[in-house]
Amino acid sequence: MRTDQWLRTASQVQPALWVRLAGLADTAEQAWRQPDQGIWEVRSEGRAFTYSAGMCQVALDRAATISERLNLPGRTTAWRASADRLRRVILEESWDEDTQTLSAHLDGGGVLDASLLALPLRQVLPADHPRMAATTTAIAKRLSAGDGLLYRYLHRESSDGLSGDEGAFMLCSFWLADNLTAQGRLDEAEELYASLCARTSPLGLLPEQIDATSGEFMGNFPQAFSHIGIIASGVNLARAKTGART
Repeated sequence: MRTDQWLRTASQVQPALWVRLAGLADTAEQAWRQPDQGIWEVRSEGRAFTYSAGMCQVALDRAATISERLNLPGRTTAWRASADRLRRVILEESWDEDTQTLSAHLDGGGVLDASLLALPLRQVLPADHPRMAATTTAIAKRLSAGDGLLYRYLHRESSDGLSGDEGAFMLCSFWLADNLTAQGRLDEAEELYASLCARTSPLGLLPEQIDATSGEFMGNFPQAFSHIGIIASGVNLARAKTGART
């Protein structure tokens, strides 16, 4: 549930919970430059992933929002300022002029990761921001496995410490559909969404990954992330087509 949706009905936060949430925001304010293994938990050396910095921005932004709306004690002004600053950092430091895209890491370099598609979904960046829109187009092209499928990243560009290749990751394609929807490219989003729905099993289930050549299911099956994707993307697309508010 998005913070604004929750706050429509919430009138208070238990003090003990707020102390913990405020502490997480304080931690995020300092932790975003620390190297980690990113959303995909790669086995290679840690780096400052753009997605991880984005999630720290989310923590700061949501803490400030909750504090402002419910008049809770905390470093509200500092959290808001840090969230705004971190958004600018992501746009500037991960941007690669040569490739004209945001990068998987905060030091730029132009390496793509499909997790960048999640930044608009978490409200870190607007989907139609020129740099995000350019990144969406680049991911759809460079990480394409064909027929609307996407790889999480390319092994030849991003070492993950594991041998062998992998299939296309279903959730990433739903993220792409969400970005197209948010950019107003509804015909493209609907076409992509329909093609992904057509890949379900006879019982309507989806795997974690799909072999791009054979269409064979790979990885965990059924995969909750894939089903979250099919539900969320369907709702987003339907709301966009009817003009409903999210």
